[in-house]
Amino acid sequence: MLWDVDYTLVGADGLGTRLYEVVFREMFGRELTEVAPKAGRTDRAIIGDTLVLAGVPLGEVDRFLAALGRVAAGGAVPGPVWPLPGASGAIAALAAAGVRQSVLTGNVRPLAALKLRRAGLGAGLDLDAGAYGDVHEVRAELVTVARRAARRVYGCDFPGAATVLVGDTPLDVEAALATGARAVAVATGSYPAADLVAAGAHVVLPDLTDTAEVLAAVTGSRREGEAGPAR
Repeated sequence: MLWDVDYTLVGADGLGTRLYEVVFREMFGRELTEVAPKAGRTDRAIIGDTLVLAGVPLGEVDRFLAALGRVAAGGAVPGPVWPLPGASGAIAALAAAGVRQSVLTGNVRPLAALKLRRAGLGAGLDLDAGAYGDVHEVRAELVTVARRAARRVYGCDFPGAATVLVGDTPLDVEAALATGARAVAVATGSYPAADLVAAGAHVVLPDLTDTAEVLAAVTGSRREGEAGPAR
């Protein structure tokens, strides 16, 4: 299964935006005044739109992504990161049940790793089997990348609903449905449960605090289309 990171597992209080500002200042010698919409999108898409807003050529996207990864890997950008309620317990319960877990996130890998490390959520997540936001502008494209990575790591395929995406935005749900994966949504971000239901999530949960509900949602023991407590 593949976890989204921001507002599914962790809260980060604008850490990604601060990193964008640091990198933009370093690269272009001026302040970044506007960041494109971020919720559910990949760093490649967000950065592309942000550079256009700033009057910077799109040809700078790859250089910006590389610098973003370098700065994130250095870990020096200040700001709190915290695990969302139930995140640690959900990861542990799924690991105990034998579920292989990684991430499918709009963050570049060093930024995802930084957030998870600061939130104390690294254990139980195999980051080598995931997919990250530098790969493509469209989130659904990351599912194929993650499946290939998981095949390399585990030596087996995860077709259809054997892949489960857990996220907090309609774009997370859309990525799952577009690739035949199971979509589990949590109403822990900026989208209410009703929006996640309307997007077509197989199950919508209010949060991750009920580990039995999370396990049932991920493994499919809850019937498709059945509502979680938030629905």
